[in-house]
Amino acid sequence: MKLRDRIGVSASAQRRLTRLMQLSLIGMLFIGIERGSTGIIVNTGIGLLVAQLPAVLERDYEIPLDAGLTLWITGAVWLHALGTVGLPGAEANFYATIWWWDHLTHALSSSIVAAAGYTTVRSLDQHSDGIHIPPRFMFVFILLFVLAFGVLWEVIEFGVSTAAASVGSAPVLTQYGLGDTMLDLVFDTIGAVVVAVWGTAYLTDVVGILSETLDTRST
Repeated sequence: MKLRDRIGVSASAQRRLTRLMQLSLIGMLFIGIERGSTGIIVNTGIGLLVAQLPAVLERDYEIPLDAGLTLWITGAVWLHALGTVGLPGAEANFYATIWWWDHLTHALSSSIVAAAGYTTVRSLDQHSDGIHIPPRFMFVFILLFVLAFGVLWEVIEFGVSTAAASVGSAPVLTQYGLGDTMLDLVFDTIGAVVVAVWGTAYLTDVVGILSETLDTRST
């Protein structure tokens, strides 16, 4: 079963919702420009770039993504960007005022990282006779891959926050202490486990297409 079918919403409705979120990301970018907020501009700008990734994969590499997967990717970056914007007139954004917002976005973002790692490795496994990854090891690989990426992200957050504080500017990324970092890694793990358990069921089509693309380009 494809992810779009599992969601219980028609593929056309999912595509419309994806486009709506992409348009609202543009609106958030203009809000950041109007406020003069570097953090909003950078985070919404990166979100817009990531949201265009499915279209780029289909156009340039002929790797079409399921509508549900596209919605999944766009939804994750949209929620992150929305968290940096917050409500109009509010003194702080959602990351600072809603305690679970950071956990939600970390779980979603890590699930996308896990899906990317799973899809890439499974495709290479199918494409190359010299690479064989046992199914039992795939679960461990996804967890380690996501945790490694999560640790790297936390280091980047710490570096950016420290650099911003040293020059007296507003940070583009904010780290709220060691406890918050540990919780971030916990929710990163949750996102990884979700993909490790259900990845085979909902990412098989993407793996097959990517593997065929690799076969075609190598001949």
